Amino acid sequence: MQVSGLTKAFGPRTLFSGASFRIGPGDRLAIVGRNGAGKTTLLRILAGLEVADSGSVSIPRGERVALHDQRPDATSAGTVREYVEQGLAHARDAEDRLASIEARMGAGDHGPETMAEYERAHSDLDAAGGYHWRAWVERVTRGLGLSDDQLDRPLTSLSGGELTRASLARAIAGRPQVLLLDEPTNHLDLEAMEWLERAITELAAAVVIVSHDRWFLESTATAVLDLSREKARLWPMGYSAFRRARAEDDAQLAVQAERRDEEIARLERFVTRWRAGTRARQAKSRAKRLERTERIEPPSRERSLSFGFPKTERPGRVVMEADGLRVDIADRVLVDDAGFTIERGQRVAVVGPNGAGKTTTIETLLGRREAAAGRVSIGHKVIPSYFSQHAREYVETRTIVETVKAGTSLTETEARRLLGRFLFRGELADRTIEGLSGGERRRLSLVQLVAEGGNLLVLDEPTNHLDVESREALEDALGAYDGTIIMISHDRALIDAVATHTLSLEDGTVVMRPGGYADLLAMREEVADDAAMSLPTPVQKEVAPKPVRKGGNGRISREVSKIEMRIASIESDLREVEGQVEAAGVAGDVDRVMELSERHRALQEDLAYALAEWEQRAALLADA
Repeated sequence: MQVSGLTKAFGPRTLFSGASFRIGPGDRLAIVGRNGAGKTTLLRILAGLEVADSGSVSIPRGERVALHDQRPDATSAGTVREYVEQGLAHARDAEDRLASIEARMGAGDHGPETMAEYERAHSDLDAAGGYHWRAWVERVTRGLGLSDDQLDRPLTSLSGGELTRASLARAIAGRPQVLLLDEPTNHLDLEAMEWLERAITELAAAVVIVSHDRWFLESTATAVLDLSREKARLWPMGYSAFRRARAEDDAQLAVQAERRDEEIARLERFVTRWRAGTRARQAKSRAKRLERTERIEPPSRERSLSFGFPKTERPGRVVMEADGLRVDIADRVLVDDAGFTIERGQRVAVVGPNGAGKTTTIETLLGRREAAAGRVSIGHKVIPSYFSQHAREYVETRTIVETVKAGTSLTETEARRLLGRFLFRGELADRTIEGLSGGERRRLSLVQLVAEGGNLLVLDEPTNHLDVESREALEDALGAYDGTIIMISHDRALIDAVATHTLSLEDGTVVMRPGGYADLLAMREEVADDAAMSLPTPVQKEVAPKPVRKGGNGRISREVSKIEMRIASIESDLREVEGQVEAAGVAGDVDRVMELSERHRALQEDLAYALAEWEQRAALLADA
C-alpha cells in the first residue's frame, strides 16, 4: 500500500495533513495519537470507506484489504461461522472453480485455456490456504476465544464483545494482503491477546494498527505514524523507541524555539531603539533581517491527566481474607474452595480468561454479591473504593461539579480544583452529565474514586476508554498510592507496572502468585519449557501444530505423538504429489493431472482433519 499526502478535516478543524507512508508484507504500522486525532478516520480512508480531502491511496490490482472495525455490522444474516467465513469468500470461490473446471476436464475439455484456468484456480486456492482453509478458520476463532459451540449460533445473538471478536476473526482468517485493525485487543482476555500478537507477526501481510494497548504496540509495531498537532509524521522504529525519540525531538524543538524567540526579541529591541537614531542604517538592515526571520513553533503542551491519590488511613496488616470461598452464578460454579490473604500495601491483579468470573468474584469479595459458601473478611480500618467497569449511575441533569460535590464532602473550590486535574477545567465543569462521552464519564468516575479517599482500591478495567497518556497518568498515580489495590485489567503494561501479585482464576480455583505480568509470563514459559523436553520436534510448516505441554496423561500424550507423525507423513505425501502434478502438466498428461489432483485434494482434507484432531487432543493434554 502506497499512501501519499492524505489530509482530512471536519469543518474548520483539520484532523491530520500530509499522511504519507509505504507498507509492504511483514510491515506493521501503528497509528498513534490522542482521542479525536483521526486515527479511526484514517483507517477507514485506507479501507476505502471514507474519502480524504486530498492525497491518494494505491494498492496493486487484486490485493485484498480487510478492516476490523470497533463497531462491526451485526445485521448480517446467518451464523457466526458464516460471518467469519465471509473473509474467505475467495477460497470458497477458488474451490468451486476447481470443481467446475475438473468436471469440464472429465467431460473431455483438455484445451490449453482450460488447463490455464485450472492452474490459476489451483494457485488461488493454495494462496487462500488450500483445502484446509476451514481448519484455519477454526484455529483463528479458537485463538480469539470463540468456542466451537458459538460458531453455530446466529450472529444476532452475540454480545458486543463476542461480535467484536468475530469481526477480528473474519479479518484475520481471510489472509488479506493489507490488514487494518482498529482497537483489536478490545474484549480479548490475556491469552487471546498473546495469540493475536503471535498471529499478526506471523502473517505475510501489511498490517496497520490503531490501539491504546502499549504492550501490544511494543510487541507488534515495526513503525509508527504519529497524528498530533494536525500533522502526520512517520517514525521508522518500534513503539518504545518512537516514544523516546519523540521526547528528545520535542526537547530539541523547544530549545530551538526559545533561542529563536530570544533572537527575534533582540532584533526588535535594536530596531525600536535605533530606528531614528545615529544607527538608523543598521536598524533598517536589522528590520529586513527581522522580516526574514520566522518563528519556530514550539511543541504544544497538549493537556493531559495529572493527578494523585490523597494519603490514606493505615489499616491492619490483613486487608482481606477468603476461606473456603465458593462463587457461582446461574447454577455455574466459578470458584470453589478458594482461600487466600491480601495484606496491606499489596497490589493484586486478578487475571483469567473471559467468562472465568473475575468481576463476579471481586464483587463477592466486596459483599456486593452473596458467596455460595465460605467466608470473606475485611480487615480492621479498611475502607474500600470500587471502580466498576460499568458506568456509574448519575443524575443526568446535574452538572459535573454538582455531581462531585454530591458524592463527597468537597467544597466548590476543592471540587473544581480536583476536576481541573482530570481535564474538567473552567466552564467544562459546569456541563451537564447527559452531554458526556464514554471516556469523559470514565474520567469523572476516577475523580470520584480519588475524592472518596479509600485505602483499598478495587478497580475493574480502569483503563477502558482512556488514551495512552491518560493510562500512563493513572499508572503513575497508582504507583504512588499508599494503600492496597485489587484490580482487573487487560492492560498488560498497567499490570506489569503496578502489580506486586497476581490472583489467577484457573479451572475453578484461585492461585495467588508474587510478581506482575512479566513474572506470570516467565512462570508459564518455564512450565512450557519443562514440558517441551519430552516433545518431538514439530513439523515446520505454516499449518504445523505448535508444541503443547504434555502432562501426566500418558494415553493422550501417545495419541498426540502419533497424530504429529501422521501430519508429517501427510505433508511429505503432499510435497511429492505437488511435484508429480507439475511434471505431468509440463508433459501435457491431462489424465495424470486429474488423477493426481484428486489425490492432492484427498491429502489436503486428510491434513485438515488431522490438524483438527491434533488441536482437540492437545487441548485435553494441556488441561490434564
